[in-house]
Amino acid sequence: MRIVGLDFGLKRIGVAISNSFLSFAMPLGKVLREKDDKKTVQNIMHLLKDYNDVSKIVMGLPLHLSGNESQMSQEVRKFAAFLELETKISVEFIDERLSSKNADTLLKQMDMNRKKREKHIDTLSATLILQTYLELFSKLK
Repeated sequence: MRIVGLDFGLKRIGVAISNSFLSFAMPLGKVLREKDDKKTVQNIMHLLKDYNDVSKIVMGLPLHLSGNESQMSQEVRKFAAFLELETKISVEFIDERLSSKNADTLLKQMDMNRKKREKHIDTLSATLILQTYLELFSKLK
């Protein structure tokens, strides 16, 4: 059993996957958002083609610092509903406030310039989202 983590964006979606023991998250890649969500889902599933044991997808839910939902939260929920319908894999949400900021900070600490950070930020954000979920999941066991 594995869990997939997604960092949803209007231009790109970062993708991460857990190990089979659900103990850590690994970056997998990113896909470009297509105008047709069906094509975007196909691209995500293509990244996951070698993993036939995916049981759940976790998506970061971008909330305002106050905890209220944002316009982007609604976009995430809309895409998640479509993704769940297309893949028949359940989708859960986790608060992702500051995940992109944390990812950017980590990449800066690795002395990456802005252009290199842009190449990796979506995938790293997805990995951080999934790792946070896995840590919460392990505490609930």
